[in-house]
Amino acid sequence: MASLVDVLDSLTRPATLVEQAEGGSVRCLACAHRCLLKPGQRGICQVRFNRDGTLMVPRGYVAGAQVDPIEKKPFNHFLPGSLALTFGMLGCNFHCDFCQNWLSSQALRDDRSTRSINSIQKVEPEQLVEYALRNGAEIIASSYNEPLITTEWAIEIFTLALKAGLKCVYISNGHATPQTLDALKPCLSGYKIDLKSMQEKNYREMGGKLQNVLDTIQKAHELGFWVEVVTLVIPGYNDSNEELWEAARFIGSVSPDIPWHVTAFHPDYRMLDRPPTPADTLVRAAEIGQESGLKYVYAGNLPGRVKSLEDTYCPKCNTLLISRLGYTIGEYKISAQGTCPKCGTVQPGVWTDKPERINIGGNGYPRRARL
Repeated sequence: MASLVDVLDSLTRPATLVEQAEGGSVRCLACAHRCLLKPGQRGICQVRFNRDGTLMVPRGYVAGAQVDPIEKKPFNHFLPGSLALTFGMLGCNFHCDFCQNWLSSQALRDDRSTRSINSIQKVEPEQLVEYALRNGAEIIASSYNEPLITTEWAIEIFTLALKAGLKCVYISNGHATPQTLDALKPCLSGYKIDLKSMQEKNYREMGGKLQNVLDTIQKAHELGFWVEVVTLVIPGYNDSNEELWEAARFIGSVSPDIPWHVTAFHPDYRMLDRPPTPADTLVRAAEIGQESGLKYVYAGNLPGRVKSLEDTYCPKCNTLLISRLGYTIGEYKISAQGTCPKCGTVQPGVWTDKPERINIGGNGYPRRARL
């Protein structure tokens, strides 16, 4: 039986996000590590590698594909109530101890993740787009593992998806390069970025640099992507008032219109020594975001336990615009023009021009794809 590395290496293509270097070396430009690889060497992500002077990158498979609400990503201002076909591959450029998708993300890093070989399905972009359309999805999302390291594959899929009338989004740790963001510009509409901590030491432990993520949030916003930021609030790790204020102020310095999601941690992977995040902590974090001047702050992962912090309100007149319980929409009042029905204020985001079609009360998803 073929090993995981053999299977993954067979499902590759030459990179476009690359610079040639001397002696057959290549510099990968997919993420901010910018790995310089000699022939035979693998990048930090393990899935991009130098084969005889050519950078090879993942193509032609998924390790997970599922149709579910866009609110699960989470996006609250990007076609609320719509369905997204989310696909993912294997590998990551980080190694977070609290990763909740570690079986996918830590392939070729952690021996326990080798069973992820059983999740690999060979597929072509046309099949993914057709499946999305057949299941009523309006969005295709790259997630589960880190999409930056499989950007060439995502662009193949997204290019076809755009022609079919679908929107495309990334769910990412944000450790990007300007070259990757520029390459995504023609086909990407939304970018959800994890701001995992405001402490450089925490990012070093995860395998990245804080400034690279801050730069990505700034550049993604400047490029016109619809950006939403998520912070997984972990007790004793990043939940101090000081750190939460720092995160909120940074987001507000880019734009107070960027939604900030503060979400609940549960013990997973290698971080099993901390308790789940209490609802009170999420409420405190969200209130700090509101006090800092952010117009849209949400508390997630604890449905019904975080007061009104799942809902969207007009920041000018405080009219309830969207009520939610978990991933389910209870009310939707934003106009077809993306405005508040009471005061007419334009609400930042990507909204449907057919609000009467919003599925109120749930839709029975998720549905796992068999391609």
